[in-house]
Amino acid sequence: MSHSILDAVSRGEMGEVLRLHVPGPVVAFGRSDRATPGYRHAVRAAEAHGFDAVERLAGGRAAVFHPQTLAFSWAVPDPEPRKRTMTRFEITSSLMADAFRTLGVDARVGEIPGEYCPGEFSVNIAGKFKVMGVGQRVVSRAAHIGGVVVIDNALRVRDVLIPVYRALDLDWDPRTAGALADRAPGVDAHDVTKAIIESFSTRFDLETGTLPDNVISAASSLISDHLPEVA
Repeated sequence: MSHSILDAVSRGEMGEVLRLHVPGPVVAFGRSDRATPGYRHAVRAAEAHGFDAVERLAGGRAAVFHPQTLAFSWAVPDPEPRKRTMTRFEITSSLMADAFRTLGVDARVGEIPGEYCPGEFSVNIAGKFKVMGVGQRVVSRAAHIGGVVVIDNALRVRDVLIPVYRALDLDWDPRTAGALADRAPGVDAHDVTKAIIESFSTRFDLETGTLPDNVISAASSLISDHLPEVA
């Protein structure tokens, strides 16, 4: 769906789109993962733990989505998207951290040593536990910023990433994988969605919308582009 939305925004058929949704159990692999000799074994490890394997739209390393996480994507029209890559990262991470603080979490922007899918625009709790990762894809006349917020059940993230990262020969510290509920007990997808919308509303004018039928249809045709080709 994110791929289809980005294509439509790039062609000028849609304006800016912020999308939030609760995903199913998925391990999303990046381009670097696909070039790793252990990629096939990593896919099998994800599937053995009950996760579908997909190839993500943006870069980065393997990240975990499950029903106690929140996926987000922000598609932006831009005639020269590469010029504002860092700015979009900064805006996204800053607004997300602001949202999490309203839930009572000591949210900070920045990479912590040993985190999975490391990046300087990750969001963590108190410099110890990663709770949000973000990646970006730039195409002609548009950009897509997307990622995942771990709301609860960080244990499920750790359990699947241990064998997946072992297969990919990646070092990480499972203790760095956290969830918002670790510091804000009882928080759920509704709370986090509301907080994110309110945070983005401080910078942007938001209105609820629906996706055009042609964008949804195009998404169905793109499914095969994001399924791993492993024997």
